[in-house]
Amino acid sequence: MSEKLYDQLNLPPEVRKFLKNTRVIILVIIIIIALVSSIFQIETEEVGVITRFGKYNQTVEPGLNLKVPFMEKIYKVPVERQQKLEFGFRTLSAGVNSEYEKTDETDDESLMLTGDLNLAEVEWVIQFRVDNAYNYLFKVRNVEITLRDISEAAMRQIVGDRTVNEVLTVGRTEITSKLEELIQQICRDYSMGIKIEQIVLQDVNPPDPVKGAFNAVNEAQQEKETLINKAKSEYNKVIPKAKGQAEETIQQAEGYAVERVNNAKGEVARFVALYKEYVKAPEVTKRRIYLETMANVIPKIGNVVIADQKGNSILPLLNMNLNDKILKSEN
Repeated sequence: MSEKLYDQLNLPPEVRKFLKNTRVIILVIIIIIALVSSIFQIETEEVGVITRFGKYNQTVEPGLNLKVPFMEKIYKVPVERQQKLEFGFRTLSAGVNSEYEKTDETDDESLMLTGDLNLAEVEWVIQFRVDNAYNYLFKVRNVEITLRDISEAAMRQIVGDRTVNEVLTVGRTEITSKLEELIQQICRDYSMGIKIEQIVLQDVNPPDPVKGAFNAVNEAQQEKETLINKAKSEYNKVIPKAKGQAEETIQQAEGYAVERVNNAKGEVARFVALYKEYVKAPEVTKRRIYLETMANVIPKIGNVVIADQKGNSILPLLNMNLNDKILKSEN
């Protein structure tokens, strides 16, 4: 207040002094508040988005930063922190012995209709991080709710294109990859500023009322696969062995045929050579053949007994080395 106003109000000196001191104190407080509000800290895993009168101004990096007090507002966005959304369950406490909760809301999320008109309960987790702070804050209202709706719709679409057996057994890896690709594409189209890091298909089960029947079918299919694998194993043992034996028999037959043919050719060549010698000297050749034949036959007949027609004169001959005698007589 000015002195003229004090005079008009006819204030005593003590009140005037108090008002002056109060004005100074308020001014100092306003200055301190302005200084404090203009300085802010951005953590290492965050970036700061500054708006001036509600309009985007700039993005600042981690560390100490300044802003215009009362005109600018700071939004801290965790761009390096991995965030997650759970579907079909909620984690109450994480640790070695984690605790989970299932409610009517989570049951509605997880219950899916497959392509063959069966039901399956699908639980999954989406891990993501912010890769564009501006888009994350200003392009889509309530990003996490939007991402939850997108993920649920994408999962229903993918599960609806497959049979219940594919969803419960062999198709889980394909479902995960297709879901990640589809959600990331929608996030890009909506400019949500989100990058999908990983999707984990936590659990897939049939609904409780039909779980027993599904388990029985799965056990039967597993038993079928086991029997088929066992039959293939036996087939792989028997058929190659039979083929090997057949090949061995064929090779033995071919070897025997070659041997017989070669022996026959050798006999023919020997006979032809002998015949040529026979034509040159028939008597000498006949005598040589006779002596060679006797040399091979006589040692094999054992002891010899020579007698006349009446059996009066008996002359036993011992089995001697007749080959030498024949050869000597020939000489």
